[in-house]
Amino acid sequence: MQYKLSAVDLELTLALGRAGTLAAAGERLGIDASTVFRSVQRIERGLGQTLFSRSRAGYQLTELGRLLVEQAEQVEAALEQARAATEALPTQVSGMVRITTTDTLLHGLVAPALQALKGVHPLLNYELHTGNELASLSRRDADIAVRATKRPPQHLVGRHLGPVRVALFTAKKARGGLRSYAEVEAGGADWIAPDEALPEHPSVLWRKRYFPKQHPRYKVSSILSVMELVALGLGVGVIPLFLAQGRTDLLQLTEAIDECQTELWLLTHSESRHLRRVSTVYGHLAESIALP
Repeated sequence: MQYKLSAVDLELTLALGRAGTLAAAGERLGIDASTVFRSVQRIERGLGQTLFSRSRAGYQLTELGRLLVEQAEQVEAALEQARAATEALPTQVSGMVRITTTDTLLHGLVAPALQALKGVHPLLNYELHTGNELASLSRRDADIAVRATKRPPQHLVGRHLGPVRVALFTAKKARGGLRSYAEVEAGGADWIAPDEALPEHPSVLWRKRYFPKQHPRYKVSSILSVMELVALGLGVGVIPLFLAQGRTDLLQLTEAIDECQTELWLLTHSESRHLRRVSTVYGHLAESIALP
C-alpha cells in the first residue's frame, strides 16, 4: 500500500530542511532530536526514497526533499492566511520571524526598528542570526536578510535601502590621540581592522591601497568591534556613519569615503514574502531603516 504523506510529515520535513540539524529542528517543533530522527526514518521508509543526505555538516535536502519543502511552504502559507482570517483582531500579527544579518547591522539598524514594531504587533517573536554569509537565507533557514552588498543573490527578492557610507574615525578624548587625517597619512596611527574573516571588505581593500605599509595592530571579527576599540582610544578605524551617529566618544577624521561605500539590501524569498508575519516585518524594516 502506497505511503500517504500527512501534514505533520510535511511540517517535520520543512523544519529539518530549514534547520539542518536534528536538535534545531526538534527545538522548532517542540520535540526532542531522537523523535525527529525516528520520524524522518519512518517517512523515508514509507516513501522508499531519501529526503535528506547526512554528513558532518548536518542534514541536506535531496531533490525529493526540496520538492516536499516547497509544497510544505505552500501549506504553511495557506494555514497562515486561514489563521489570519479567523483572528478576532485582524490587525494583530503573530508568529516567529527569522532574520539573518550582521551584528553591526543588527545593533545599528535592525534592532532599533524592531523595537518600534513591538508596540504595534506584540505577538510577533524573532530569531536573530548574525553572520557574514547568506547561506542561512539560501537554505531557507531565515525569512528575511538585511545585508550590505553590491551584488544581492538573484534568486532572492528585495529592496534597496540606500548606500552604506563610511569614514575614518578616532577616539575624541584619547590621551595623545590623533586629531587629523594628515597625522594618519604621516604614519602615526595604530589601525584597527577586520580580520581574515572579511578579506574583501571595502575598508580592508581601501586601507591596503592607500596605506600598504600599515598593518593593523588590532584585528577583530566585526565592524562593531572596530568601532568599540576605536572608541576606547586604541587606534583609528573605518566605521559606518549609521553606527557612529550619536556617539560622543568618536571623532570623524575624513568625509565619507566613496571607495568604501556599499549598498544596503532587505532580502527575502519570493515564497516567503506573502506570509503575513514576514510581509509585516519586511514592510516595517523597509520603511523604518534610514541611513545617513
